[in-house]
Amino acid sequence: MQTGIQRAFAPIRRFTPRWFWSPMRRVMIALLAPVLFSLREGHFRSSLKGMAVDSRGNPLPWYTYPAIDFLRRRSFAGKRILEFGAGQSTLWWAARAASVVSIEKSEEWLERVQSRAPSNVELHLARSDSPESCLADARRAIAGRMFDVIVIDGLFRHELIPLSIEHLAPRGAIVCDNSDGYGFHEGFLPSGMLHVDFFGLAPAGIHSFYCTSVFFRPDSFVVDAEVPILADVREAESAVTSAV
Repeated sequence: MQTGIQRAFAPIRRFTPRWFWSPMRRVMIALLAPVLFSLREGHFRSSLKGMAVDSRGNPLPWYTYPAIDFLRRRSFAGKRILEFGAGQSTLWWAARAASVVSIEKSEEWLERVQSRAPSNVELHLARSDSPESCLADARRAIAGRMFDVIVIDGLFRHELIPLSIEHLAPRGAIVCDNSDGYGFHEGFLPSGMLHVDFFGLAPAGIHSFYCTSVFFRPDSFVVDAEVPILADVREAESAVTSAV
């Protein structure tokens, strides 16, 4: 499959010597590739808006782009999602899963999300004065429930690891953002869970070494061998969202 740059240079390559068009093509790729990536993935738009959105303005999780692409390929139809930290990701998950429970410690931010949340989203406020009170509120909100995907992207992150493992459904997965910090690696070691780290740029981010990690057991649905490798993640996203 030819890229736009390859198609544009085809006539030049045909009628000019290599020494002329090859350096020009390399410079064009160096200049255009970051711009095209930013426009296609929504990074440009996210940076201007100061929030995580795709190229059309739809909500995106504030994870790294490689992690978002990985999750886009999976079907979450019928799945139950738990988030520690509400936001754009709440709306993204709500469009793909059966239900989303989000726990947030900022009342102002919770109200902003609530004003845009669909009916399959359940929001809870947790106290932020200490890890103990925050965890107590979180436990009450999810008592007796299990979740297929748990996202740790806010609150007291390291302290949430045991609670997340306790409420993870069989074959589920835990998504941890900013996983290069907060003691995630040490916190998950006793569980024996595997993990894949997705380093890269994030919406509206400036660095390429942010990290989002997915923790899972070998039989987790997110690493099912039946998930195909598609040439375009948007094709995969269209397929899985149409099933919701």
